[in-house]
Amino acid sequence: MDFRKPSVSRFLLPNGLRVVNDYDPSQAMVAVDVMYNVGSRDEHPDHTGMAHLFEHLMFGGSVNIPDFDAELTAAGGYSNAWTTNDFTNFYELLPAVNIETALWLESDRMLSLAFSDKALEVQRQVVIEEFKQVCLNRPYGDSDHLLRAMVYKEHPYRYPVIGKEFAHIEQVTQDDVRRWFHAHYAPDNAVLSVSGNIPHDRMTELAYKWFNSIPSRDIPRRHLPAEPEPTGARLTEASGNVPRTTITIAYPMAAYGKEGYAAADAITDILSNGRSSRFYRRLLMPGKHFAEIDAAITGSDEPGMLLITAGLLHEGPDAERAAIDAINGELHDLIVNPLTKHELNRSKNTVESDRTFSLLSILDRAQAYAQAEIHDEHPGAAMERYKALTVGDIQATATKLFSPERARTLIYRPA
Repeated sequence: MDFRKPSVSRFLLPNGLRVVNDYDPSQAMVAVDVMYNVGSRDEHPDHTGMAHLFEHLMFGGSVNIPDFDAELTAAGGYSNAWTTNDFTNFYELLPAVNIETALWLESDRMLSLAFSDKALEVQRQVVIEEFKQVCLNRPYGDSDHLLRAMVYKEHPYRYPVIGKEFAHIEQVTQDDVRRWFHAHYAPDNAVLSVSGNIPHDRMTELAYKWFNSIPSRDIPRRHLPAEPEPTGARLTEASGNVPRTTITIAYPMAAYGKEGYAAADAITDILSNGRSSRFYRRLLMPGKHFAEIDAAITGSDEPGMLLITAGLLHEGPDAERAAIDAINGELHDLIVNPLTKHELNRSKNTVESDRTFSLLSILDRAQAYAQAEIHDEHPGAAMERYKALTVGDIQATATKLFSPERARTLIYRPA
């Protein structure tokens, strides 16, 4: 994938909307993706959950369209959305001949929501119930709250996307909704990405037709507090109605695209991606300490976390110490014994293969182009950084990441 391919065009509307079109005449469908540069990091710490609530509110009717889903269904399409700490994303998949329905729907809610009291109350209750179901009534449901509160003390990543507490959502007013919309939902804070059977000249015509008249807004600049560098290990212990003890160890890591980010991502693949990974071969298969174990990164636009999560086979302090020692042994091995070029190349090949197959879908491509545009890079840039990694890069990043004073450990035990 590359912006420089003839099948891909990019242009900027006068109101600031960035448009990407990935023309694929082999498709009968088209994917329409609108990504807004707003997420939970933009919330006030005493008023959290707003970005996620707004993801729901955007389906509650706009100035000219009272029922978003009914119009899209009639055109043979479907839609969904997601919210992260960094972005809010909306997408539709529908027959290419009906693309104007999706563009009409997206442009009208970008222009203005209906700001209906009924929609606010309905979606407020939906989000509150989701909070209760996911965070309060599910085993380990509050783990993300506990972990983020331990890892972050200053940065707004210290609370989850769903919000710090559902009382914050209960208190949202129509004025709050209007302020959030006008501060963030504007063409100059968004990317429109379309993939499928829509030629470039037609896409240009339609983008101007449906979006050019929407006024730009004065989007506030972010002034987020930087999270101080770790000065000592941290431990949080919790208990609840859970089947087994789990241990999650978080290590603060670089922001997306910064030095060390790609290497940290590669480290998690080397540790836990597939049956050839170190965790699978050395920790899981022996069946001594672990029922499951995984490594991943949060993939944040600002300094994030490398997470190691393990479910233990046995209970008690001795089992916990043995499990942590086993994990630390694998992390230490990355520091003192450089991995082989074969192991690194295998990881690169696996990641490239997974990425290639994932982008066969026009919907995945539309979202990948939107993400690249919002990052001001071409879609292959992340893979290029990954492929450029050396054995030395992995060892240097592991040395920086896995010093003991940087570990933030959450132990969650059965009550």
